[in-house]
Amino acid sequence: MNHYPMWKNLLVIAVIVIGGFFALPNLFGDNPAVQVSAGRYGKVDLALMSDVETALKANSIDYIAAELNDDRLLVRFDNADIQLKAKDVLSTAIDSNYIVALNLAPTTPAWLAAVGAEPMNLGLDLRGGVHFLMEVDMDAATKLALESFASEFRVLLRDEKLRYRKIDVDDSTVTIEFRSDEHRDKAIVKLNDEYNDIIIEPLETAASPSLFVQLTEVAVREIQTNALQQNIMTLRNRINELGVAEPTVQQQGENRIVVQLPGVQDTAQAKKILGATATLEFRLQDHEHDVRDALSGRPPAGSKLFNHRDGQQYLLHKRIILTGEHIINSAATFDENGSPAVSITLDGKGAGIFSNFTRDNVGNRLAVVFIESKTLTRKVDGEIVKERRQVPEIVSIATIRSQLSKKFQITGLELSEANDLALILRAGALAAPIEIVEERTIGPSLGQENIDKGFQSVVIGFVFVLVFMALWYKVFGGVANLALAANLILIVALLSMLQATLTLPGIAGIVLTVGMAVDANVLIFERIKEELRVGNTPQASIDAGYGKAFSTIADANITTLIAAIVLFGFGTGSIKGFAITLSLGILTSMFTAIMGTRAVVNAIYGGKSRPNLSI
Repeated sequence: MNHYPMWKNLLVIAVIVIGGFFALPNLFGDNPAVQVSAGRYGKVDLALMSDVETALKANSIDYIAAELNDDRLLVRFDNADIQLKAKDVLSTAIDSNYIVALNLAPTTPAWLAAVGAEPMNLGLDLRGGVHFLMEVDMDAATKLALESFASEFRVLLRDEKLRYRKIDVDDSTVTIEFRSDEHRDKAIVKLNDEYNDIIIEPLETAASPSLFVQLTEVAVREIQTNALQQNIMTLRNRINELGVAEPTVQQQGENRIVVQLPGVQDTAQAKKILGATATLEFRLQDHEHDVRDALSGRPPAGSKLFNHRDGQQYLLHKRIILTGEHIINSAATFDENGSPAVSITLDGKGAGIFSNFTRDNVGNRLAVVFIESKTLTRKVDGEIVKERRQVPEIVSIATIRSQLSKKFQITGLELSEANDLALILRAGALAAPIEIVEERTIGPSLGQENIDKGFQSVVIGFVFVLVFMALWYKVFGGVANLALAANLILIVALLSMLQATLTLPGIAGIVLTVGMAVDANVLIFERIKEELRVGNTPQASIDAGYGKAFSTIADANITTLIAAIVLFGFGTGSIKGFAITLSLGILTSMFTAIMGTRAVVNAIYGGKSRPNLSI
C-alpha cells in the first residue's frame, strides 16, 4: 500500500543530490582580493598582469594568486590588511585608465566552478558597504527639456526673422511674447512644422501677442523615462570611477534608483560624487552692456548675470555655446604654470561647434560655467519644504587667444575641485537632479558579526526543532528532521543557483522557515495518530495521514506564499530579501515535508504488513 514508484524515489534522491552539489560552494569561503578592470581606454591583458605583479613584488607585498577573468584582473591575498595595502600601491603604480577596487573572491574549486556552481551573494548588511535609495526629480527633468526647447525656439525665431520680446520658462510651459500679431501667427505655423511633440496655444489675454507652449503627455513620459535611464547609466559610470567592485544600480518604481556599494565606508565621498548633478556650460561674455545695469535690476534681454567663485559678477550671453554632454573625457592635470587644471576632450560634434565659435570670436572672453543642482530644506508654516535650486558659478573666464578644437584646459581650480570636476564630467551629467531619501552604512566588522549571529540563530532554531521532533514523534520525528536538514540544503542551493543575495532579513526568513517546515509534518503525524486511535491499520493510517492532511498543508503554505509575493512586490531592499528566502523556504519545505518524508517512511515501514509505528 505504501510504496512509491521508482521514478518518485529517484526524483527525491536526484533533487537532494543536486541541491547538495550546488550548496557545496558556500563551504569554501573567500579571499580578500583587489580587482583591476579597464576604464574607458584601458585593456586587461597579460601585460597588465605583469605590471601588477611587478608593482606588488617591488613593495614586498605577498599575494596568493593573480587571475585573468573575462575583462578583469583579480589578485588574491591572505588577509584584509594586505589587501588594503595592495590597493594603495596599485592605485598609484598602474595607469589611470584602469579602475582598482576591493573585492571578495570565492575560493570555489575549479571543478565546481566549471559547471556553474557558485556561492550565493551576501548583502551589504552581511558584507559591509553603503546602501542608497535615490529619488529622481521628474519635474526638473521636464523643466530641463523645456529650457532646451526654449533655446531652440530662440535660434529658430531669429533665423526666420520673427521678432519676439522675451521667452520665459516655468515648471511646465514656455511663454513666448511677440512684438506683433503677424509674427506670432507666423511663429505658430513654423513651430508646428518643426515640432510634433508640443502643444501651442495663443494667449489672447496677454498684454502683448504671446504663445503658450507645453509638451504633450507622450513627450513628458518619454522625457521622464529617458531621464531615469540616463541617471542609472550615469550613476553606474560614476561608481566605476569610484572603484567599487560588484555594485548594484537598479530602478525601483517609476522614479527611484537603488544603489548598493559593497566595501565602501566613506559615505560622505560616495554621496558627494553620486549625488552631484553638475555639468558645464560655455558662454560668451557680454561686452556691449554694463554690469551695473544688470545689478540695478535691468539686465539686457539677451544676457544674464553670473557670479564668479572669486566673488565678482559678470554679464554673460544667454546663448549656450556648448554643454557638458559633448565631453567624452576629462582628467585632472596641471597647466604650464603647475596649477591644477582639468583637461577636456570633446566629441566630434562638440569639437566642430567649439572650433567654429572660437575662430569667429578670437579676442572675446569665454566663460566656463559650472552648474550644480542642490536640494535646500526649510520650514514654511511649520512644515518641512524641500526646494531644488540650480547654483551656477563661473569657474573660469579667459580671453580666446586662438582657435580651439577638440582638446583644451579649464584652469583656476583647487586640486580637490579639479579631481571631483574631472570625475563628474568623465562619468557624465545626470539628466535630472536626484535626492538621497534613504541611506545605510554597514561596517565590515558589523557585517561579520551579523553573519555570526545569523548563523547562530539558524543553528539554535534548528537544534531546538530537532530535539522536540525526535522526543515527541520518535522515528517519525527523526524522518522529519532529515527532511528539515534537506530543506536547509535546498534553500542554500536555490539561493546559489539563482545568484540571489542573502541579507540579514533573509536569514530571518530562513529561521522562520525552519519552524514552518515541520508544521506540515506535525499535521501529518497527528493525523496518523488519530487514524491509529480509531482502529485503522498502520499502513492505512500512514496513507490517510499523508492524503487527508495535504489540503490543510497546501492552504496554509499558499496563503503564506501569497503574503511573501506581496512583500516582494511592494517592499524595498531588506524586505525583498526576507520575501525571497521565505518564498523559497515554502516551496522546498512542501517538497521535503510531503514527498521527502513519505519516501523515507515508505522505505522504513512500506514492506511490513502490520508494522509497529514509532510515533
